[in-house]
Amino acid sequence: MVTSVPRLVIAAPSSGSGKTTVATGLMAAFAARGLAVSPHKVGPDYIDPGYHALATGRVGRNLDAYLCGAELVAPLFLHGARGCGVAVVEGVMGLYDGAAGEGELASTAHVAKLLRAPVVLVVDASSQSRSVAALVHGFASWDPEVRVAGVILNKVASDRHEELLREALESAGVPVLGVLRRAARVDIPSRHLGLVPVAERRASAVEAVAAMAAQVEAGCDLEALLGLARSAGALPGAPWDPAEALGALAPDHPRAPVEGPGPRVRVAVAGGAAFTFSYAEHAELLAAAGAEVVVFDPLRDERLPDGTRGLVVGGGFPEMYAAELSANEPLRGAVAALADRGAPVAAECAGLLYLCRELDGQPMCGVLGVDARMSQRLTLGYRDAVAVSDSVLAAAGTRMRGHEFHRTVVEPAAGPVPAWGVRAPRPRVEGFVERGVHASYLHTHWASAPGVARRFVERCRTS
Repeated sequence: MVTSVPRLVIAAPSSGSGKTTVATGLMAAFAARGLAVSPHKVGPDYIDPGYHALATGRVGRNLDAYLCGAELVAPLFLHGARGCGVAVVEGVMGLYDGAAGEGELASTAHVAKLLRAPVVLVVDASSQSRSVAALVHGFASWDPEVRVAGVILNKVASDRHEELLREALESAGVPVLGVLRRAARVDIPSRHLGLVPVAERRASAVEAVAAMAAQVEAGCDLEALLGLARSAGALPGAPWDPAEALGALAPDHPRAPVEGPGPRVRVAVAGGAAFTFSYAEHAELLAAAGAEVVVFDPLRDERLPDGTRGLVVGGGFPEMYAAELSANEPLRGAVAALADRGAPVAAECAGLLYLCRELDGQPMCGVLGVDARMSQRLTLGYRDAVAVSDSVLAAAGTRMRGHEFHRTVVEPAAGPVPAWGVRAPRPRVEGFVERGVHASYLHTHWASAPGVARRFVERCRTS
């Protein structure tokens, strides 16, 4: 099977160059022209896809060659881009920056090659003129398999500055497809883990996305960019499908994930401003495995959805909402009661903190007999993990890759029955398995191991 999707990868020499502004603005500008735009983000970032969703009206999806494996990048891309007229992929860090010590793995360049997509390089030109040509030439020639097909100059100070930059780039052989002037109005506030999520500032986020679109519309050659996207060749292979993924990885089960017309089992998924970190494929896999996925907001809802048989609490910023989460005593009690009954509970990072006795002195659900607090130390990086005990998610010995990104600590770091053994950057055990609870700091992408969704739903049926 061969599929054609016009596509662009928006990259940069380094973080802070303006990738999010350009990518999000370009998505919104294309959407304003009536195009169905598929938004994507390289790497494990949960926040940028929220802005992409505002720009396009579609779910923002991640493409992570480390978490999911290189072989799934194109199928997941095609899955997200079904029915779209163009796809825009925002890169991560610098173009050639990938998983530490793993060469090009999970870099923007790696994903661009897997997608056979042209790359547009966003360059912060605020402190250079002629040197921009050397920089662009270096990035364009470093890997001949990466097609750097255009440049967008960001933070250009004046007409004269633009003239100098364009003159210099004539010798680099890479066309200038846009010039953006300095514009503080499109800046997005950030804090210790990156940008502030859309769910926490929706009204101002809508304004910011509109400003990005206006800036890109005014400063970029949209027709040339769309033509470049359409120059991308066809991608071989079929789109990823959650039901097919479950069937292919569970040969002892029928290919259809749900046997017969029986009722679905209800799985509650935490959402709202405190729990914004989730991959769209998780809910899709749960549904394909036979779950009715119901989202609730722990900041506002005082009880779990009626008939809840399992609970998923993903990542986010509970430390920013510790007082409000703590004040919702009825829901904390409901979560504790569900866990006490042995119902399956899967919690990642922020979800782990919510299950603790307390977070920075504020009472939490008390499902786990540990306390959490904010720390000055940032824990960040990809992890190669193996399940060290049977749980509602995985059998002992199951290998998965994950990502840690937090400024909190839990004491002790692992329970008597830990969830994972992590090999790098130092060997250790991490997380908690108690009754039906699996809680860990590791963010995982279930598309890499769809069996975890089937196992979780099966445990919900039998618990």
